[in-house]
Amino acid sequence: MTSEAPLVRVSTAGVVTTLELDSPHNRNALSTRLMAELTQGLADAAKDPDVRAVVLGHTGKVFCAGADLSEATGDDPTVGPRGLVDLQLAIVECPKPVIAYVNGHVRAGGLGLLGSADLAIAGPASTFAFTEVRLGLAPAVISLPLRPKLEPRAAARYYLTGETFDAAEAARMGLISFAAETPEVAEAELGTVLAALRLASPQGLAETKRLVTADVLRSFGQDAEARVEQSARLFGSPEAQEGMRSFLEKRPARWAVEG
Repeated sequence: MTSEAPLVRVSTAGVVTTLELDSPHNRNALSTRLMAELTQGLADAAKDPDVRAVVLGHTGKVFCAGADLSEATGDDPTVGPRGLVDLQLAIVECPKPVIAYVNGHVRAGGLGLLGSADLAIAGPASTFAFTEVRLGLAPAVISLPLRPKLEPRAAARYYLTGETFDAAEAARMGLISFAAETPEVAEAELGTVLAALRLASPQGLAETKRLVTADVLRSFGQDAEARVEQSARLFGSPEAQEGMRSFLEKRPARWAVEG
């Protein structure tokens, strides 16, 4: 057992388990430890017969900054991508509905968590960006849950440009379910959804979730290994090494052209 403070806060009130990302030192980046804690929290909620739904939230101004780039130089470049595949699949396969509840910045791998969730509610402080292309990478592993859900033209634009977009655009393109104009409206929407889920039977929820996640599960079954290999190849490339160094050093990458 570790004496360190958890990176995922777990609480259960009534029939709802809340998992809050709480790793402020790296903006809730997907470190090996955070992913392990989140996976364990999902597993515990899945096997608890009293839990009807899981809320995936965060502390601070950032929901998730994506991969923990400080861990991206290990001996086996497939470890990180495969870990994210497993975490996303744990969200998709959880028999309880998972609702992402966001009011902060979401980048890169964090978008894979939103795509894996069954519903996603975003408040007015939320912003989104597929930043991989600016680091010499691609949104490979996170495309597994996202591509079946995103409007194709919007996916092409934001995958390729790395532009930042707001909650209204995220809702239009299918990334989230609901864009709230105020935190109070976001909280009310979450309350409405949870109230409805409390009226549903556990069996009904589990079997219905199988229906609504069918296309996403097919995406994992068909493409997961290829996307892991693609991600590992890119992370190990000289161009991505430069991109990640430039990010950590807070400077433009050598290929960035102004104007």
